[in-house]
Amino acid sequence: MGDVSLKWLVRAGRQGLGNLRDLVMPPVCLSCERRIDVAGMVCPTCWSTMRFVECPFCEILGSPFSYDLGVGALSAEAIANPPAFDRARSVVLYDDVARKLIQGLKFSDRTDLAPWLARWMVRAGSDLLEQSCLIVPVPLHRWRLLERRFNQSAELARPIAAATGYEYRPELLERSRRTKQQVGLKAKERARNVQGAFRVPLSQKLEVKGQRILLIDDVYTTGATLQACARALRRAGAVQIDCLTFARVATGDI
Repeated sequence: MGDVSLKWLVRAGRQGLGNLRDLVMPPVCLSCERRIDVAGMVCPTCWSTMRFVECPFCEILGSPFSYDLGVGALSAEAIANPPAFDRARSVVLYDDVARKLIQGLKFSDRTDLAPWLARWMVRAGSDLLEQSCLIVPVPLHRWRLLERRFNQSAELARPIAAATGYEYRPELLERSRRTKQQVGLKAKERARNVQGAFRVPLSQKLEVKGQRILLIDDVYTTGATLQACARALRRAGAVQIDCLTFARVATGDI
């Protein structure tokens, strides 16, 4: 049998298995679980309510503008309070559908959502991924990890690393003390809550020095957690620190 015939048989076999899988477990919307044609997507109804973060947006914070201010434009917040990281990007604003997806991942053990959300994140963060970097998830404290059994940021970071071919390095950053949940805290309270809560282990400092780091988290709210992580990495000598999240809270909603 020739190579062409063999390849055709392999493709046909894979397609047959895919069709059988869809008959047994038809693809459903990631949000509302309505039946859809393609796995890993949301239905048209859910899609129509999602607010994707697209240009124009702040070059540093990734916060959307209501009108185009030109290439490289910065928001008033980025100018008045430059963050500890270099750039941030997100897929969508944190509204109803995004909230359901993130809460499903984080609190309902829907780790099956993570690879699909990660695919969207790779597209949204394409400009951050143009140069080689180390993929680092925002860490949980060991006791929180024991309670939850998994780190949602790590669940997102692993498939991002696999899709891009960049190194997944969760050991480069750790949460050195347990903090209160950020939910319900004001911006200043969030910043105080995570101040000094992260560090680069002594054994990993040489691994961080001179590196470009891409921090991965699920939601950007005020940026307090990502900034605390960035400060720790910066102290260890990282030369570029970017942040990529699935969702971000609109500035007026904080």
